[in-house]
Amino acid sequence: MYYRKGLRWGNTLMLLFTFIAIGLVLHYRGRTKPLVSFWNDVKSVFIYQERSSDRNNPYKNPEPTSTASDDRTSYDDVASDDRSLLEKEGLKSNAESASEDEESENTSSNNADFSKAKDFGLPAIGANDQIIRHHRITLRYREQYEQADWVAYKLLGDEARAYLSRDGNKFVPDPLVKTGSATHADYTRSGYDRGHLAPAGDFNISPDDKQETFYMSNISPQVGDFNRGIWNDLEQKFRQWAQRDEELYIVTGPVLKPGLPTIGKNNEIAVPEMYYKIALCLTDRQPRMIGFILKNEFSSENLKTFVVSVDEIERLTGIDFFPKLPDALEKKLESSTTTQGWFSARN
Repeated sequence: MYYRKGLRWGNTLMLLFTFIAIGLVLHYRGRTKPLVSFWNDVKSVFIYQERSSDRNNPYKNPEPTSTASDDRTSYDDVASDDRSLLEKEGLKSNAESASEDEESENTSSNNADFSKAKDFGLPAIGANDQIIRHHRITLRYREQYEQADWVAYKLLGDEARAYLSRDGNKFVPDPLVKTGSATHADYTRSGYDRGHLAPAGDFNISPDDKQETFYMSNISPQVGDFNRGIWNDLEQKFRQWAQRDEELYIVTGPVLKPGLPTIGKNNEIAVPEMYYKIALCLTDRQPRMIGFILKNEFSSENLKTFVVSVDEIERLTGIDFFPKLPDALEKKLESSTTTQGWFSARN
């Protein structure tokens, strides 16, 4: 009798273990790195909670290291058929008709014309905006939030392929911000990283250009596991695309709104809930644009899950991106959520 009970219990445990194993395989098989994703999920439950409590301790805040964090393993490119996404957005591939091939070539030949317009890569600028122009980056500083709500620049392939150590770079107030930028001390023991908007890792030719990214106008309060995790992964992905496509127009920033929590000893710096990043490529046969929205928190998800239309980013931020694109092209690109030509093969 006892033997039979023990046998039944053993069978029950075996069935339970089998169901758990099948569930884990089904849940993680779609991830690019299933074992890493599983470990990150376990860590987020048991270890991450401990880190979160450390943020509430003013003496144990995560501080950025003095060395570059550009050596993290980025997500692998996942080849996929995005035809259904193209059809959903009303877009077609080059091979679908000869007439569209011709239109594509004409568009490509005209790219150089409209991209030569002054401030082509910048969002729309208002008369009262505080625009800060450094050598390689341009930003709009929002005194109300003590940070930029957009930073724009062009990333070239040579720069993305190069390497320049960030040793010796220091976070300093931006001397061009007339109202005064945030300071290094505002972040000390705050529980947040000094997160770059335009990453230092994108500027690897000139030490002066790299130092410009350490102006506090280019810095925003980011959760440590976000700044050093998924946000860094996205920055690396953009560098890979720049190496492949040779030139990207990039705009990035926080989603700012009234009522956000603040940090700071000398200034009230808003802590954003979300960040966005946009890339425009004009070197391919057809212009391409892609946008991302990420929450300011730890995530182990694939980068593709954060792709949104640029129209959605404009709705959240109130910013008009790439207003100097031809109207029809701007409407087409900014309404699209396709990843064609980005994560998958080129057109």
